[in-house]
Amino acid sequence: MFRLFAQLGRSRELRLLDAELQAAGLSAALVPEAVKLTMVRLLKAEGRMDAAGCAALSDLLAFCLLGPEGHADAMGVEAAEAAAARLEAAAAAGDSLDARMVLLALHAGLVRQEVIDTFGLEVA
Repeated sequence: MFRLFAQLGRSRELRLLDAELQAAGLSAALVPEAVKLTMVRLLKAEGRMDAAGCAALSDLLAFCLLGPEGHADAMGVEAAEAAAARLEAAAAAGDSLDARMVLLALHAGLVRQEVIDTFGLEVA
C-alpha cells in the first residue's frame, strides 16, 4: 500500500502549498504535514485553493513562525507590517480564514512567544 502512495507522489495542492511556503521564507520541512493538510482543507472550504490563497496563508504562517523581525528580514518591512495588520484583524474578527490559520498555528505550537505576547494570542 505504501508503494502506491510513493508512486502517486504529493498532491498538486500540497506541492503548491510547499512552493508558497518557500516563497514566504519558510522551509516546507519546518511545517508539519498535518498543518499543511489542514491548511489545504481550510483553503478548499473557502474556495481559495489557488496560488493566491496559498500565498496569503503561507505569509501569515511565516509571520507567526519567524516573528516580525524574521519576517521583515525574509520578506521586507512592508510585508511584515501587512502580515502584522492581518494578524491583528484576525485576532479581532475571531472567525475568519486568517483567524483559523492563526489558531491552527497556535495549536501546533508554531507561533513564536514574541508574537503570542505582542498580539495577545491564546488558545481558548
